[in-house]
Amino acid sequence: MTDKPDHLPEYLARLADEEAARFITDGLLAGKDNVPSIALNQATEPLPESPRRRLRAIRDLVDDAMYIHRGERPTQADAWLAPRLHAILRLTRAEAADPALWNYLSLGVAPDFVVWRHLSETTKAVNAQYFKGPHHKQAFARLWWSAELFRNGPDYEPVVVACGNQDMLNTVLRLDIIDHRPTAQALVRLLEKGVIRTGRDANALAKVVNTAAATLMYDVIAQDVPRDSSAVRMWIDEGEDGLTVHHRPLPDGPTEERAPEGSVELLTNKFAELFADAQVRGKKADQEGADRPVTTNDEAARP
Repeated sequence: MTDKPDHLPEYLARLADEEAARFITDGLLAGKDNVPSIALNQATEPLPESPRRRLRAIRDLVDDAMYIHRGERPTQADAWLAPRLHAILRLTRAEAADPALWNYLSLGVAPDFVVWRHLSETTKAVNAQYFKGPHHKQAFARLWWSAELFRNGPDYEPVVVACGNQDMLNTVLRLDIIDHRPTAQALVRLLEKGVIRTGRDANALAKVVNTAAATLMYDVIAQDVPRDSSAVRMWIDEGEDGLTVHHRPLPDGPTEERAPEGSVELLTNKFAELFADAQVRGKKADQEGADRPVTTNDEAARP
């Protein structure tokens, strides 16, 4: 199985897409080969040295995630890791939009985690996009952006809820509507209430909510408060001071104001109505199976 890098520099770096592609081999995707860390680091572009870019804290967090969830399905690590990765790796959205940063994390810092988390039981390989891919697919970008978009001000609890449903994480994260905070919180609220239970539910909800956005204009009917850039900047500056983030308790995010409760409640009710009329794949068959009388073996044997 792919092992952790045998050379870990002190600070985060950039690894351009064309350079990253050279290290994504069939052996790595099968979890059989290691990444040649010395050669990889020679292909990187250094970033300004900063305590918030220290790699040891990130590597320790990844090690902890794999240890805590050993013996479990690796998907269960997402809800634990996403908020803590966001709290330790304090980035502006502009910095987080740089794919070269995520390429380096996946190949230069924790390729073993990517293999552990994303090795397919069916194909016995990792999809290359988990190493180098769009923000909603790449192994670390998807977690960081999930925390950024689903947090409610400083509260990461909605992130834990959202990342507990893989289809919510995989489908909703790629939609533009998720950048509207009351929309994101309303989707989480439906998970908390049990209206959305399965991956098929989450997919159906995402489809109808995204389609309805063209006419309902969520940001108009459910207004949000302006983002507080000073709170985010202060939170990032705390990272520059070398602030330690403990792994066990759920950390706090930037002290931005929460999404307006009235807007969240309005959209929660609206989305519940949309979902009630949605076509959920397999839902009818599941209901019919649940309603069908149970026949015991003795009854089946009767003439």
